Amino acid sequence: MKRINCFIPFQDAAQVAHTVKGLKESDLASKIYLLATETVSDAPEGCTVVPVQSLNSTDAVRKIAALADADYTMLYTKYTSLELGMFALERMLHIADDSAAGMVYADHYIVTNGTAKNNPVISYQQGSLRDDFNFGSVLIYNTSVLKEAVAQMTADYQFAGLYDLRLKASQKASLVHINEYLYSEVEQDTRKSGEKIFDYVDPKNRAVQIEMEEACTQHLKAIGGYLVPEFRQIEFNAGDFEFEASVIIPVRNRIRTIKDAIRSVLNQKTTFKFNLIVIDNYSTDGTSEAIDEFASDSRLIHLIPERKDLGIGGCWNAGVHHPMCGKFAVQLDSDDVYSDENTLQKMVNAFYEQNCAMVVGTYMMTDFDMNMIAPGIIDHKEWTPENGRNNALRINGLGAPRAFYTPVLREIKVPNTSYGEDYALGLNFSRHYQIGRVYDVVYMCRRWEDNSDASLDVVKMNGHNTYKDRIRTWELQARIALNNRK
Repeated sequence: MKRINCFIPFQDAAQVAHTVKGLKESDLASKIYLLATETVSDAPEGCTVVPVQSLNSTDAVRKIAALADADYTMLYTKYTSLELGMFALERMLHIADDSAAGMVYADHYIVTNGTAKNNPVISYQQGSLRDDFNFGSVLIYNTSVLKEAVAQMTADYQFAGLYDLRLKASQKASLVHINEYLYSEVEQDTRKSGEKIFDYVDPKNRAVQIEMEEACTQHLKAIGGYLVPEFRQIEFNAGDFEFEASVIIPVRNRIRTIKDAIRSVLNQKTTFKFNLIVIDNYSTDGTSEAIDEFASDSRLIHLIPERKDLGIGGCWNAGVHHPMCGKFAVQLDSDDVYSDENTLQKMVNAFYEQNCAMVVGTYMMTDFDMNMIAPGIIDHKEWTPENGRNNALRINGLGAPRAFYTPVLREIKVPNTSYGEDYALGLNFSRHYQIGRVYDVVYMCRRWEDNSDASLDVVKMNGHNTYKDRIRTWELQARIALNNRK
């Protein structure tokens, strides 16, 4: 049986005692290294201390590669106890051998407050470029692949070292998901899914994001998926539109919020003619009647689609292909509002000023009563004309509100889903067109218990992440093909 070197993060002897004991019980663990950011005086017997800048740094990854001398290298990424399952290392190495994997990772149990729950993870795809992709905390690399990947790491990252390693390893061999529960890890981040999803745009994490973007961009260049900043120009003269803009609101059962959304649209002040198309997807809670309260305003189109198989994306298609849809289609979710009466004007102005086919604004996170909540203002300033569409393959969203040049949107069409459809559009639009930005706060994004992503279980969250990774994969494949044709 092949052997494995084990590297685990170290804070103090008590923190690593149980993990070290479990590793020593396996005949496969030839050496155990403790990755420490501070001086260590109480290392467990038989362990070697390795001083590192941080666990996620390039410095740590290079030191791991230099010390690794077994067939495989295990990296544990949590500062809590690891409990390996029966013959877990044997199983992981066996599959690593059989699949010729560059790295293997597995489903596992999450222990929270003493209770263990199943925590399945998802399979890695070509488009799994998110730096927060969840592999779990046990990563087992083929040491030769690890060393080859590290040899190609030219940047010195403080935060993106492990991410850079994973990307470069994926260029050389597959990253294999073992859908078996092979270990238990203690979880300390017990926030709901809706509280975690905005971590990547928290302003305090900006330095991290800069490094992650650089690592991802270099990866895209290496695999042929990078797009240079060259864009198609738009004349804005396609079609014959009575209205300059239409606000599109798909809605189903939002009696508590739909009136606020509608008012925020009808209160807009513009120099052009606009309307509001509300696609009412067979609401049953009084939402339809609430919409009809505004029927006296001729700008409101209350559309009930003929089809009953439409998700949010399908409702968007119904609205965008309506004969009264304007030249620009501007998004508003049924539980959000525009920040003031100038939002629509600012969004439309951006199309002409920046010659773009899609515009993304800036929003503020609020509670139900419109009080600002963390992380506050989300401006997505990581989006640059030079590299925004490349970095878009790494992050999980592009911002709000989103607006589209209707002739292009009618051509591309919206995926008929209720999650990720806006992200898919952003990637598709950015393949050929510039995406414009409005950095004024023009949108209030309400977070409350009825948000679709407020509190998802792991299975549903995995489904969402798998779909977004598929979107990235398809887009990446299209971009590689586009570059090959040039």
